[in-house]
Amino acid sequence: MNFQSGWKVIRGKWDCNYLRFKIFDLRFFVSIMKKVLITGGAGFIGAHLSEYLLNQGNEVICVDNFYTGSKKSIVHLMSNPGFELLRHDITFPLYVEVDEIYNLACPASPVHYQHDPVQTTKTSVIGAINMLGLAKRLKIKILQASTSEVYGSPKIHPQTEDYWGNVNPIGPRSCYDEGKRCAETLFFDYWRQHNLRIRVIRIFNTYGPRMAINDGRVVSNFIVQALRGEDITIYGDGSQTRSFQYIDDLILGMVKMMENKNDFIGPVNLGNPNEFTIKELAEKVLELMPESKSKIIYKELPIDDPKQRQPDITLAKKELSWEPKIELKEGLEKTIDYFKNILSL
Repeated sequence: MNFQSGWKVIRGKWDCNYLRFKIFDLRFFVSIMKKVLITGGAGFIGAHLSEYLLNQGNEVICVDNFYTGSKKSIVHLMSNPGFELLRHDITFPLYVEVDEIYNLACPASPVHYQHDPVQTTKTSVIGAINMLGLAKRLKIKILQASTSEVYGSPKIHPQTEDYWGNVNPIGPRSCYDEGKRCAETLFFDYWRQHNLRIRVIRIFNTYGPRMAINDGRVVSNFIVQALRGEDITIYGDGSQTRSFQYIDDLILGMVKMMENKNDFIGPVNLGNPNEFTIKELAEKVLELMPESKSKIIYKELPIDDPKQRQPDITLAKKELSWEPKIELKEGLEKTIDYFKNILSL
């Protein structure tokens, strides 16, 4: 920044009042700029969050070990002078100087987190310990990206934050579910024991541009299969329900949670409360792509796959003045256009 732009000369002397104003203006400008650490920053959500925070004038340190994250997701940010990429696995300590931490690192789809379940658990638990230790040393806020999977196969519907969940602790999904539950425990223990400023969000099914083709999540699976003319695979009879949140809505919710001035720490559900069956989702995808020759087929339902998943977002509305704005049809159209471009169709 050119400091001389804030100087004004009257009869060969500095105008002190004007200079004081400009110095105050500069201090205010610097004070609202933050250096933000995002673990898992090259993942689907992390890349969108990085872009949003950079556009708000912040600096971003993106940390990722590229187990599931991709440089393609952040390549458009590399030329931004406020963006820094660091290849690192957060199961090992990290020493940087930042103002805030968003802890997103962890494989999020069953295909990926079940591939190496031990590493998945280590990322959630040891990664949380390392990031909490960093936040404690720096005396800064840290946000944990938890998940609706902490509710397991819920026995109440919709799910509220005070519900403790119904989780199988020894099943094939447990590495992710219980890892995230343990991470929440650690966050609240650091808050109670060390007075650490924490924020905990529980993210429900989220979709949008920059999802990986081999992501393994239901929205990307259905869209890619329909674009390729392959059979759309539904596991079970398709009656199980999910609520689908567009990525832009989630990012706004995450930032609101981090920046809330009421010392509201959560946990808080961030998701779209509109509920659809998996079969309805498949039909909606095909409806938006009438040229597709795909047909719906059914396969056996995986172990511990939840039958229902719908967030109660009353708390988010009250504490964050947040609720999702983008309906499923609009979000699917944007996501389909993205995958069409990726697949060059």
